[in-house]
Amino acid sequence: MRDPSALGWFNPAMTARILVLPGDGIGPEVMGSALDVLNTVAAVEDLQLDITEDVLHGAAWKEYGTFCRPETIARARQSNAILVGAVGGPEWDHITIDGGPAEQDGLMNLRTELDVFAGLRPAKAWDSLISRTPYRARCVRGANVMVMREMCGGSFFTTHRGIEELPDGGQRGFDLNEYTSGEIERFARASFEVARHRKGKVISVDKSNVLLAGVLWREVVGRIGSEEFPDIELHHYFADNAVYQLSRNPTAFDVIMGDNLFGDLISDQAGVIAGSLGMLPSACLPGIPKPGKALGPGIYEPVHGSAPDINGQGIANPIGMILSVGMMLEYNLGNKRAARKIDAAVTLSLKSGALTPDLGGSATNKDVTNSVIRHYRSL
Repeated sequence: MRDPSALGWFNPAMTARILVLPGDGIGPEVMGSALDVLNTVAAVEDLQLDITEDVLHGAAWKEYGTFCRPETIARARQSNAILVGAVGGPEWDHITIDGGPAEQDGLMNLRTELDVFAGLRPAKAWDSLISRTPYRARCVRGANVMVMREMCGGSFFTTHRGIEELPDGGQRGFDLNEYTSGEIERFARASFEVARHRKGKVISVDKSNVLLAGVLWREVVGRIGSEEFPDIELHHYFADNAVYQLSRNPTAFDVIMGDNLFGDLISDQAGVIAGSLGMLPSACLPGIPKPGKALGPGIYEPVHGSAPDINGQGIANPIGMILSVGMMLEYNLGNKRAARKIDAAVTLSLKSGALTPDLGGSATNKDVTNSVIRHYRSL
């Protein structure tokens, strides 16, 4: 039998194996901040860490001529959790290699290999940042949304895709958005399980009025909800209406679940609540942990991209990456106390005025990191 700690039954007395993939652009910068905070947490909370580093996507292409090495996947499978900075950039967008969509993107490949289908993307209104959002304070204060994004299916991963030539000299592009009932069922269960630990309300997003994949989505989600989670309040919204309602009244939402495409769009929209995409963490999990149930390694990363336009300037907002460390501590390492302390330290840091330029401030990446560490030590 494999070491239980590699499957998510993590004993705090054991050494946590963390695979670090800094990635591209500002990825290494925000990852440096995350590791500084993580090492502080380990020292304060007496946690044992075994941290190894590897390369992914552009960094992997530069060194090995591939976006994701088999050795990297093997390391990930033997880890308790994986931290990813950010990947991609125009330097590699033109490169195509044999295989399906996952082979064209190192992070998508890793998600597929680990089967981390449940994407958790929380977004909340921070009191000290409300004035930096487009909302009136009364409309957004207290907003706390969890966007659940299906991460391993749909049009992002379909092999039924291409650009073909037409007889009239034109072209036709296509990407099939397909889901099986089994894929929807497991994602629905994960979303309802998350809602059970929040306010118990789920909004499921689809386009069942025009797309047959959406018809199946709504049918399956409704069945899982009524048969297995009768305690959860479920509502179905068309995707366009969901975006409108989230923009209009974010405090009315708790858990929003959508497929790969809709979940991607809505989670970015939710970033407005927080004041910047740089504030958003995420987790990609192979399920939701339960007492006595093994959980494989999850991938933890900020929602933002590699931001090549500010790379090397030392001003990248590290908060999304730091909060992703908090999610790792909670979901894969089972340390909710440390996760809550990271959240509290970020709150205090923001209140103190340590804000990067994306939030209207002048603090550097290092300034914000040091502020979070200082406040964590004070708690």
